[in-house]
Amino acid sequence: MVLATSVGIAFDALRVNKLRSGLTMLGMIIGVGAVIAVVALGNGAANAIKDRIAKLGTTLLQINPARVNFGGVNTASTVKLTMKDVNAIIDGAPNIRAVNPQQDRNLQVQWRSKNANIQVTGTLPNFLEVRGFRLAAGRMLDRNDEAARRNVAVLGGATGPLLGVDDPAMLIGERVRINGLTFTVIGALESKGATGFGDGDEQILIPFATGRFRVFGTDRINDIWALANSEDSLNTAMAEVQRAIRHSHRTRPGAPDDFRMRNQADMLSTLSETNDAFSMLLAGVAAVSLLVGGIGIMNIMLVAVTERTREIGVRKALGATRRDILYQFLVEAIVLCIVGAGLGVITGVVAAWQIRENFGWNADVAPTSVLIAVAVAIVTGLVFGVLPARRAARLDPIEALRSD
Repeated sequence: MVLATSVGIAFDALRVNKLRSGLTMLGMIIGVGAVIAVVALGNGAANAIKDRIAKLGTTLLQINPARVNFGGVNTASTVKLTMKDVNAIIDGAPNIRAVNPQQDRNLQVQWRSKNANIQVTGTLPNFLEVRGFRLAAGRMLDRNDEAARRNVAVLGGATGPLLGVDDPAMLIGERVRINGLTFTVIGALESKGATGFGDGDEQILIPFATGRFRVFGTDRINDIWALANSEDSLNTAMAEVQRAIRHSHRTRPGAPDDFRMRNQADMLSTLSETNDAFSMLLAGVAAVSLLVGGIGIMNIMLVAVTERTREIGVRKALGATRRDILYQFLVEAIVLCIVGAGLGVITGVVAAWQIRENFGWNADVAPTSVLIAVAVAIVTGLVFGVLPARRAARLDPIEALRSD
């Protein structure tokens, strides 16, 4: 019997039992759809992480004071970072292109009748270069603002709604009060989104000297941001920064560092690895549905063999061989899986699209995941269809014809 005839008979048998065939394929549809949707979510998250790394820059370092343990209790740092450390990095780290010290504190910011608690950041004019932000409107802080300790401010991309306006650029030229002092808004930044080190959009930038001497009243630096020359020199730059700060703090050889240094690529790579592991876990759970669907197909096909025993006997009496009967039932199982996989692909793609549209999550359907899911479905039909097909092929024609 040719393959085309077997496929035709298989479709006829499935068409006669539409409800049973539909319920049999349901497990395969759910399994394939779930695998595609879950993998799409994982791919979307991975792409989002890559985009975030690209925005942040893989050569950016953040240096913070370390925390000290006393009796097992993690307390505030007893060591501080100052401009002495910044100058030590500038002088002792040739693979560092730019250094940006930062003082920040959450303070009350008032504009007209609006009052909000916003992070106020004292920083140098090279903030945009080092941190990778862009100016949306107005101008950035400059050397004259820093030297004269002017009361000027640049608003982050998400500070507008906190002060009662949709776009922070609308406040350029306006006066706001920060911790009781009047500042003139001179610019607004583009929104960058949450980064590996927090949300940089909800902050207000002021000149470093203004913050140090008029607002914060301290020489403590919360963060030192350092930009390496290139990715290839990143490890060398980190070693130079470590050596410079240890020398500045007069840390004894063998003693641990009293500061922390992180680079964004490492942090987001860890996040990416965690996301991959979680995606694999979800994909594994979804793949169980494929297994359940295969078992369901095997059970239904075994029932079909029992119900169609007389049909098998008649076909054998008319000259059908064991191979013909084997092909017939095996093709039926494979057809169930292929049709179920096709509907599952549609279900998975639609589910991924709905998730992206309704929830705003990144969901990218990869052609590879579709091909793998379909291939697994076909293999499942082949594996779980063998037992029922062999049972049908081994039926004795005389005994089959005697069956009621």
